[in-house]
Amino acid sequence: MFLIDQFILLAAALILIGILSSQLSARLGLPVLVLFLLVGMLAGEDGPGGIMFDNAEAAHALGTLALAMILFDGGLQTPFKSIKKVWKPASALATLGVLITGAVTGYAAAYILDLPLLYGMLIGAIVGSTDAAAVFSLLRNAGINLDKKLSSTLEIESASNDPMAIFLTVGLLEILVNGMEPGTQLLALFASQMGFGGLFGLLIGWLSVKLINNTQLSAAGLYPVLVAACGLLSFGITAYVGGSGFLAVFITGTVIGNSHFIARKNTFLFHDGLAWLSQITMFLVLGLLITPSLLLEVWLEGLVIALVLIFIARPLAVIPILALFRFRWREITLVSWVGLRGSVPIILAIFPYIFGLPGAALIFNVVFFVVLISATVQGSTLALMAKALKLTLPPQEKPAATLEIMSLKDVNADIVEITIDEKSRAVERRLSQLALPESAVVAMITRNDKIIAPRGSTQLLTGDHLFIVLKPAIRSFVNFVFSSKSKRKNLNTLLDEFKVKATTRILELSHSYNIEVNGSENETLEQLIKSKLIDNVEVGKSVILENVELTIHEMLMDRIITVGVKMTARKITNSK
Repeated sequence: MFLIDQFILLAAALILIGILSSQLSARLGLPVLVLFLLVGMLAGEDGPGGIMFDNAEAAHALGTLALAMILFDGGLQTPFKSIKKVWKPASALATLGVLITGAVTGYAAAYILDLPLLYGMLIGAIVGSTDAAAVFSLLRNAGINLDKKLSSTLEIESASNDPMAIFLTVGLLEILVNGMEPGTQLLALFASQMGFGGLFGLLIGWLSVKLINNTQLSAAGLYPVLVAACGLLSFGITAYVGGSGFLAVFITGTVIGNSHFIARKNTFLFHDGLAWLSQITMFLVLGLLITPSLLLEVWLEGLVIALVLIFIARPLAVIPILALFRFRWREITLVSWVGLRGSVPIILAIFPYIFGLPGAALIFNVVFFVVLISATVQGSTLALMAKALKLTLPPQEKPAATLEIMSLKDVNADIVEITIDEKSRAVERRLSQLALPESAVVAMITRNDKIIAPRGSTQLLTGDHLFIVLKPAIRSFVNFVFSSKSKRKNLNTLLDEFKVKATTRILELSHSYNIEVNGSENETLEQLIKSKLIDNVEVGKSVILENVELTIHEMLMDRIITVGVKMTARKITNSK
């Protein structure tokens, strides 16, 4: 048996054990990263596996690649809508919050470990960032749902605070090892890291979307691989010119993820699996790298530093920032508690080895112990904390199936998933009774665990999930059809013309859009127009009523097929 054969067998066995052990996460209330680390430690030299692994450079290389893929997937899954909503508090936490957390923790670490202040600050910088994957895997497994503003703040902060921690770590190592001046040179390093990271992230993200949508590949399965290559290209080019590759790859992922591109759904699934594989592999290798017996030498110091981080440093960073943005005290308390440390601190703890810093082993062991304590204590109590603070919401129903258009070229179409609630205009109405815009098509309906074929006679019930294929331009009109019966704030949308089938009845149009049309409720738009135009029925002709303008857009022989509907500005004003 060749050495590579043994390696493949060992790697597959460890990954399988890691994946299967993740099923214990929900039962034990622990983040999966803790379980993966424990599996790696058990397979290591002090465990029953007895595997010797002490190659810090190999662990750093693997960790960097894995972290790049994790951040890229995080960017793909981050909607612009969430960023716009909370970008101010989230960015403040991701920069100033990391700085305050690192400074307070670092000062305590220097005192507790009797180290020079800069060494302590290095430890603080390394443990300065939080782990988004750990937080949200726990919330999902425990069935905890948070307010959108709160969950978006946690998500954006956790996904974007890694570059700041990496910059602080590299900057302090440059000062300690290479004698860099902490003033102007450190500011120049910050400017180049963040400036090039942001610039190349946006530029390569935009170019990547153009490349993906204008490249004809023979196999649809190559598109997710092409997207991954674009992400790694963003990281590599930015790092080559002296910028933060981690910031760039996250921004590139965000730009791509919020764009229309070929095989979008398959790409998300592919990268979700790739990110999980990266996490599993990374934590297993990091678990192998640690020697558990050495942790016993720093357990007391590590425990005290972890307690300072959890109960003093994190709250001191979070409270003033979120209070400035008028978060409620309960929300501030939860965000202060949601400070789980994960993959990034352990990867950064390898940097002192790479730079050749004396005392690197001590720093690595302390950081590893702090991460274990943070993930275990905060992870196991996160669900209880959210419930105790009364910040949980009822779980959202998930559809029994998903739907995607597969095309080998760019198509101007979206698939929108809409959930019918008890206040919707469409509840308990049949599909034929919805005056949907002419180019909107209900492709699939799921109800509980069943898939229902959409027909005109299909009655919509509370909790149904509809998958609608539509052009982006008519999305606001479709949303109106399914909005709350009492919702009136988006009536100005109807100042723009939208097209419906001429067979739509006046009653259906009125109910779907809250439009008052003079005529018999059971009369169709075709009948109404013909009664007004009499013998002058042709494409382009309009009927202007008191509240609405109806225009003929398509005819077949003497039949009207499509009608444009547009409300008058006066009616819109009076409806508010």
